[in-house]
Amino acid sequence: MVHRTYRIAVLPGDGIGPEVVDVAVDVLKAVQGVVSGLRLDFVYGEAGYNCIEKYGTNLPEKTIELLKGTHACLKGPMTTPEEPSAPPSVAVTLRKIFNLYANVRPCKSFPGVWSLKPNIDLVIVRENTEGLYSGIEYEVSPGRGVAMRIITREASERVAKFAFRLAERRRRYLTCVHKRNILRITDGIFRDAVFTVAKEFPLVRVDEEHIDAMAMRLVKEPERFDVIVTTNLFGDILSDEAAQVTGSIGIAAGANVGDNYGMFEPIHGSAPKHAGKGKANPIATILAAKMMLDWLGEYEAAKRIEGAVERVLSEGKVKTYDLGGKATTKDMGNAIIEKILNED
Repeated sequence: MVHRTYRIAVLPGDGIGPEVVDVAVDVLKAVQGVVSGLRLDFVYGEAGYNCIEKYGTNLPEKTIELLKGTHACLKGPMTTPEEPSAPPSVAVTLRKIFNLYANVRPCKSFPGVWSLKPNIDLVIVRENTEGLYSGIEYEVSPGRGVAMRIITREASERVAKFAFRLAERRRRYLTCVHKRNILRITDGIFRDAVFTVAKEFPLVRVDEEHIDAMAMRLVKEPERFDVIVTTNLFGDILSDEAAQVTGSIGIAAGANVGDNYGMFEPIHGSAPKHAGKGKANPIATILAAKMMLDWLGEYEAAKRIEGAVERVLSEGKVKTYDLGGKATTKDMGNAIIEKILNED
């Protein structure tokens, strides 16, 4: 038998991070036990709020070096301090280091989970390296701040190509979201880049929406959309909205991918007030692990995880507090593992 071995970096994070990541790793271990030839080698690194006092940074250099020796990273939620002098978000830093230019946020209706509509299945692709998330800000005089919104044609075309390739594999429909009527230069560059790339994908239908109208339409008619591509901040806001429209941020996962590396994480925060209580929903982190397997080309393993999640949710016997139940983090993980090991 030929083994397919992947070295996976695991960053448990802080708050509820270690709890949900531990369960997701257990799920990955279960699926590698039933998928022939799959081998996952887990290596653990430190990152997050708890590292600041210990190392003076939330992302120690030794963790960065560890990541460089792996195929992909499963990252738990991490608290980002809001003080101006604090280090930037770990996720933002890793996106820059590894050039993870596409943030991918699937949002779909799951059986047994409340959703605004029963047939939502969309993906938001968010440019991940520039825009307002460049974090370049100045206080030019007391009480007067300026932030740089950096948009380049190169980065816009790169993420557009990623989004179009994704749309080709789905329903061949892409929506470009911008605010060019106000941000005429920066969003003009982004919008024009998307429609330039569209010429390379004649089978994909393309339209466009202003960000404010798009926020409304995600509430009014989310089932209409397939792939949505947009800039960094707009994508961040829309993806959280779409997650709630499909029932719970506790089941929403995200990927940060580039040409050579991928980082996968739940989109919810670290929720420190819930840390240590064993009540957090691990499904978002489990689905992030599923996305990681898809990205690695391990489609059978990914399908097994998603199918197990759907069966547990459909039965409705095991629900964490965010889904209206009392199941623990471990309860949910064990239910999903049972379905993986006993696939119909």
